[in-house]
Amino acid sequence: MLCACSGEQFKFEEAVPQSPESLATRDFSASGLSSRTGTVDWELSKLEDAQVDEAESTLKEALSLNYEEARALLGRLEFQRGNFDAALQVFNGIDIKALSPSMTKVIAERTRRQPRSRSKSDSVQPSVMSLHSVSLLLEAILLKANSLNEVGKVKEAARECKIILDIVDSALPSGMPEGFNEDCKLQEMLHKALELLPKLWIDAGSLDEAIIAYRRTLVKPWNLDRHKLANVQKNLAAMLLYGGVEASLPPQLKIWNPTTPSNNTEEAILLLYILMKKLMYCEIKWDPEIIDHLCFALSMCGQFESLAGHFEQVLPGTFTRAERWFFLALCYSAAGQDEAAINLSKKIAGCSESKHKTHVPSLLFGAKLCSQNPEHALEGIELVRRVIQLANHENEHFKYLAYKFLGFCYGNAARTSVSDSERFFYHGESISSLNLAAASHCEDADVMFTLGLENAMQRNITAAFDNAMTYSNMVAGSSGKGWKLLALVVSAEQRFSEAETIADLAFDETERIDQLELLRLKAILQITQEQPKQAIETYRILLSLIRTQGEHQKDRHSQVSPETRLETEAWLDLAKIYSDLDSWRDAEICIGKAKSVDFYFPRCWHTTGALFEARSLYKEALVSFSISLSIAPDYVPSIVSTAQVMMRLGSQTLPIARSLLMNALRLEPTNDEAWHHLGLLCKKEGSLQQAADCFQAAHELKLSAPVQSFV
Repeated sequence: MLCACSGEQFKFEEAVPQSPESLATRDFSASGLSSRTGTVDWELSKLEDAQVDEAESTLKEALSLNYEEARALLGRLEFQRGNFDAALQVFNGIDIKALSPSMTKVIAERTRRQPRSRSKSDSVQPSVMSLHSVSLLLEAILLKANSLNEVGKVKEAARECKIILDIVDSALPSGMPEGFNEDCKLQEMLHKALELLPKLWIDAGSLDEAIIAYRRTLVKPWNLDRHKLANVQKNLAAMLLYGGVEASLPPQLKIWNPTTPSNNTEEAILLLYILMKKLMYCEIKWDPEIIDHLCFALSMCGQFESLAGHFEQVLPGTFTRAERWFFLALCYSAAGQDEAAINLSKKIAGCSESKHKTHVPSLLFGAKLCSQNPEHALEGIELVRRVIQLANHENEHFKYLAYKFLGFCYGNAARTSVSDSERFFYHGESISSLNLAAASHCEDADVMFTLGLENAMQRNITAAFDNAMTYSNMVAGSSGKGWKLLALVVSAEQRFSEAETIADLAFDETERIDQLELLRLKAILQITQEQPKQAIETYRILLSLIRTQGEHQKDRHSQVSPETRLETEAWLDLAKIYSDLDSWRDAEICIGKAKSVDFYFPRCWHTTGALFEARSLYKEALVSFSISLSIAPDYVPSIVSTAQVMMRLGSQTLPIARSLLMNALRLEPTNDEAWHHLGLLCKKEGSLQQAADCFQAAHELKLSAPVQSFV
């Protein structure tokens, strides 16, 4: 079986060229053993189980190897030929447990000596295990682990691989010093084991053991090159984020200070911060997975501003300017800084990027942000128009979103416009754009809801009802705002009892905050139907539910939570009920309660003024209305009430009252009370035809007015 040809070196790897270099071949050649033995060529295809002992004996005689070394070499050859079962049979004959103390001792002694160059006195003694033998045995353990993995025994493979780490860790408790044993493969075997062990545990489904293996690689210096070390850090971070196993740090790794990670996510973020620093200093190559993992981790923690800072630190050239600004806009928007996000989107659409390919997603995102803020509605329209112009075959799928956001922006522009002609134009464009979006993507519930809202605001009640019903069917009746819109549209048709029934049906289908809003809507409907006792009871239930909430959560864009606003509105609604019943003391108590919740809410002072006006205290009423308007200059109910008081004070104040009423109609053209008082004003001035027109408009608007504003 063993053929020798003098004058040549051993060629154990000829059968499999892609297999790793043989430790024995390199070390024997260096020590002069090749001159003794010549070329070794194995005919492994003829090797049977009964021949293992014969082959082992031949190797021992030819190469002066001991029992374990001979088996290690034979097992390696079997592994390289793909005979994994035969390799395991050979490797099982090596008693690693008995040899481990000697192997540990050899590695430790070699570390203490650390010679610069090998002298004759350092040559391997026959009676003592050499470092080469240790390397050969470690390779045998690694190959055994790989063989077990190949035959499907993954957990056993992981346990075998762990033996390598245990041996080296016992010998080198402080890690491997730099330049350790560059003339042998011990370090190479260790590095392969460090990489293989966590993969085996993952394949075995033991994710907690995989995390321990990754940490074991990182806690001590094992002379891994920077790219392999970074890969281990990245893999550990990914395992901590997505593994679904909470693996807290063991006590020996915990350092009791504020920066010690307390959970998986914090540990992963710390590792990713280290990797981002390496990227920033060009210590490792750019890896998009690192920034992806960091985005996920910081997003889960709500640290969007920190994420934006890391995007800003990415070296130029990694992303285009448009991509970088787009990512920053996403981060700032998620952090609640929509103004900064809109400014970044406008930069992408600016002249500085005119020579580059337009980044359509950033324009759409900017348009989306503008559609949520009426002050930026016109800017959003410009951004969407650019997207529609660029809508070719490549960007055809963006057209639907473009028309959707265009409809939203036109609707907001109509509500903020000061010109009647502009308002009429914007309303028409909004409905037209939303119809185009609904036609191209009929399953978008948001488009259908906004279309219903726009039709309702233009008092197209029939179309609004159809849109609201379609939206409710799309979301299977689970949307509170859909139920509320449907109830308001039905109330605009003066079907108050049916609207109340809708509110009752919706109560069990919606979430908590929607339930509170529906309760208030039900109470308002009961007031409209002249049922004050039932309304007071409904408000009592509403306030009880709000009180059980305890501390109200603050809204993202406001310092007042939705529950706080609802509580204030409920007390003010009760004040109006008691005022209509001439129960002034109870009304004052309710107003006081409302002010204790939100002192600077304009409706609090408006209701105070209305109470003074009902008691013919006009000067006090004017003061309260003035305070309300100082808080919110465009608060239409206070403008109309101020004009009403002015009309009561005599003919000298009629021009002021007219100016106030015209301003109220500019802000809210569908306000029937403003039209009614303008008609009274025109009648006092003797303009009977104008008065008749105003009364006609007020009557028609009253017939289609909901019990509560649509927005």
